[in-house]
Amino acid sequence: MGRWEPNARGRLAQAALELYAEHGYEQTTVVEITARAGLTERTFYRHFADKREVLFFGTEMAKDLLARTVADAPADASAMDAVSAALEALGVEFQENAERVRLRDAVVSANADLRERELIKLAGLAETMADALRDRGTPEPAASLAAETGIAVFKVAFARWISEPGRPDLPGILRSSTSELRNVLVERTPA
Repeated sequence: MGRWEPNARGRLAQAALELYAEHGYEQTTVVEITARAGLTERTFYRHFADKREVLFFGTEMAKDLLARTVADAPADASAMDAVSAALEALGVEFQENAERVRLRDAVVSANADLRERELIKLAGLAETMADALRDRGTPEPAASLAAETGIAVFKVAFARWISEPGRPDLPGILRSSTSELRNVLVERTPA
């Protein structure tokens, strides 16, 4: 093994996902991950704090994308429109890595501790968007309501995307889910 290995992080993440899917998250060790990736434990710990972080290392990149997209939304865009645009941008990223995202979801869904961590991650994404909205001048509670509602839409759309066979369009599902939410909010029941 050379001192420098190209794409070590990606190779470790791929090896970990494969092993988690084959043997389960709890049963997989860092030693097994590094052996499959052809790297050392030292290299693993240079890239990840622990084996759980392999599943969550993209959180900061997602936060950056969401914050940037909300900030770049047109000045006349509503808070919900800015959040929707940000989540669609994230949906594009997921769509481009669909197999990895689906495999990761299966691993996370099978482990209670990982599901809890996923909820914490989603709360962080909502807070990132709320901060970006406040920076745009959206007052409270509107900033938090739009961001939290956006995450709720994302969760529903993501679950639909994961469960549908083939390769459905996640950004399209997000758009239709946001539209459906708008319909629900204006819907009136007969007196």
